[in-house]
Amino acid sequence: MAKILSQDEIDALLSTVSSNDQTDETFDEGEQEYRSVIAYDFKHPNRISKDQIRNLENIHDNFAGHLASSLSTVTRSMVDVRLASVDQITYSEFLMSLSNPSCTFTVGMDPLDGAAIVDFNPTLCFLFVDRMFGGTGKILETDRELTGIEKSVMIRIGNKVFDELGTAWAHIESLDFKRAGFETNPQFVQIIPPGESVIVISFQIRMFGSSGLLTICYPYVTLEPLVDRLTAQHWMDSESKAGGERESHDMQNSLQKVRIPISAELGTTTLTIRDFLRLRVGDIVTLERKAAEPIELNVNGRPKFLARPGLHGKMRGCEIVGAYSE
Repeated sequence: MAKILSQDEIDALLSTVSSNDQTDETFDEGEQEYRSVIAYDFKHPNRISKDQIRNLENIHDNFAGHLASSLSTVTRSMVDVRLASVDQITYSEFLMSLSNPSCTFTVGMDPLDGAAIVDFNPTLCFLFVDRMFGGTGKILETDRELTGIEKSVMIRIGNKVFDELGTAWAHIESLDFKRAGFETNPQFVQIIPPGESVIVISFQIRMFGSSGLLTICYPYVTLEPLVDRLTAQHWMDSESKAGGERESHDMQNSLQKVRIPISAELGTTTLTIRDFLRLRVGDIVTLERKAAEPIELNVNGRPKFLARPGLHGKMRGCEIVGAYSE
């Protein structure tokens, strides 16, 4: 015979079931929370947000386009420059990634304190050297240091890069990129402590079917005064400001081409109708201005300047002597 449960036993069973459900829900929530946790390395903190990284990519993507045109002009050949990556690493890791020997420039960023690094991969260096001396971009041996003449060639190429960097950063801050040093051994380039964070931006430069890497390294401490400006809002504000300045400039140019009438008023007087009707040839009308006084020069019917009448060659003219005042 089946046993009939009492009301107390039914309540105990229901409470047990509800407590088990709550335990399962708590476990599921905890597991979900655990799954959403992202590993973070405190030894390598990301000081630049994703939004700021995107704006750095936009700046240097524009830089890549302008640099391609500039290098094509210098080398008289088609040069393709493409943004490869934007990374946040430590300065020691950046130095370890460079080749030895290399072509490494230390670049000042006036008015910012500190310096940046621009590094040309050896393969890229010899591509430019061969092309500048009339070759077809043949890859030469890359396990030797550059000669004095080859350094001069790369300094010329580097100056083009510095000029285009200044143009790319212009809407964020007016920066003057100038060469501060040149090294063939990257281990000798110590601009910040090894553990400091840097932003490394790499470009792939292709010419005559061969390619090499151009790398730009910005220490975070150098870019820190500009970090707050590397936001989408500031980017849009600067673009709208630049657009407004262009519109204002275009409007000024358009207004400057408008033709306006200019007339010189020798003087005025007042006559009665009776005197006016009595005027005959040879009569003299006295004006309300002395002969030595300057006359008014009207622009579009309104007095703007004081002038002195006279002749300019065989033409009548007026010499402006001052501004008109009420």
